[in-house]
Amino acid sequence: MARIVVSAEGMVDAPADTVYHYLADMREHHPCFLPPAFSDFRVESGGVGAGTITRFKVKTGGRTREFRMTVAEPEPGRVLTESDTESSMVTTTTVSARGSGSLVQISSAWDGAGGIGGLFERMFAPRVMRAIYTDELKRLDAYAREHRPA
Repeated sequence: MARIVVSAEGMVDAPADTVYHYLADMREHHPCFLPPAFSDFRVESGGVGAGTITRFKVKTGGRTREFRMTVAEPEPGRVLTESDTESSMVTTTTVSARGSGSLVQISSAWDGAGGIGGLFERMFAPRVMRAIYTDELKRLDAYAREHRPA
């Protein structure tokens, strides 16, 4: 089994504390900028930040996989993690202030499958997931622009 790591980063035109709030609020904000690959997003418990548990589906390459994630905040206000309760996957989102905006990085890591399935996973998953994360970052930027305080 090989460790697979996928990441994407982008600028968001909003202050870091605002962007982090949008990311951490799994009830009101986070579902609003998820790409179409995500479906059936729901909060099982909590709702904002550490201790929140979410469930959703992701469709890639014609296959749909369900995730159940537990949220943690190793650096509240800056780093948020989502750990899958059924696999080794951990997605880390980091928000850093950059001028009047924010640099946001989304990175996922997991233990890939073995055998021929693992070979295809290592070849295709990074490209597909990077595209999904890039889309999410663009949607987050648009969302932040639309919800800018007057």
